[in-house]
Amino acid sequence: MVEVQRPPVATSNSHPEEMKAVYDLRIGKHVALQGSARITPAGVICTGIAVSAMILAFGFLASAVSRRAYSED
Repeated sequence: MVEVQRPPVATSNSHPEEMKAVYDLRIGKHVALQGSARITPAGVICTGIAVSAMILAFGFLASAVSRRAYSED
C-alpha cells in the first residue's frame, strides 16, 4: 500500500459557505451606527423553522384568546 502525503490545507476561521452583511448608518453629525452579521445556509434554514414555529404558536394563542372572549359573553 502506498501512502500519499498531501500538503497541509490553510485553515480559516470562517465557514466556506458563510454569508456576510455589513452596514453603516449615519444620522446627523454625531450619531453613527455600524453593524455586521454572519450566517451559514444551515443557520438560515434553522431561523426559518424557528420563526415558523413561533408564528404557529402565536396563531394558536390568538385563536384561543378570541374563542375565550366570545364564550364569556
